[in-house]
Amino acid sequence: MRSSTKTPKEFAAELIKEAHQYNGFNLIVADTSSKTMFYVSNRPKGEPTLMQEVSPGIHVLSNAKLDSPWHKAQRLGLSFKERLAKHGKGEIPLKEMVEKLMRDTVKADESKLPHICSLDWEFNLSSIFVEVDTPLGLYGTRSTAALTIKASEEVSFYEMHLDKDTWKEKTVNYQIQRLKS
Repeated sequence: MRSSTKTPKEFAAELIKEAHQYNGFNLIVADTSSKTMFYVSNRPKGEPTLMQEVSPGIHVLSNAKLDSPWHKAQRLGLSFKERLAKHGKGEIPLKEMVEKLMRDTVKADESKLPHICSLDWEFNLSSIFVEVDTPLGLYGTRSTAALTIKASEEVSFYEMHLDKDTWKEKTVNYQIQRLKS
């Protein structure tokens, strides 16, 4: 997280000017005090860099674009809504959320695949959590992260990542500090 006196829109607009200098990325730029959020993406390569305001609500960001109609993105959005309904106004522990949502290995039905590469490969990549045995070794999900920001501006960032053959976890908690005018 980075502090700036720029609005998310100003920051995103500035980033668009140099986005071509970076490998493919999807980025969310947000300001909790103004409750504004912008999405910036320079993917896929060769297409114009995209900047759009993100409306309030639930959104899923995958390796494609924000709210892509991919099976895994739609499944994740639906599962997240179900978890929210289950917990009501109670807090969902980040670790539990990541374990329940991001470890889903259910693959898409063939009719739901985007047909952008070989059918076998698409099928193997269609689950939220990907693990495919290839001639070169295992391929798939190497990390998962979740971020929460409470109304009190307490932030929790939880990450699970694969380090060699071992899954490791890390949680970082902090308080957002307002910039003084």
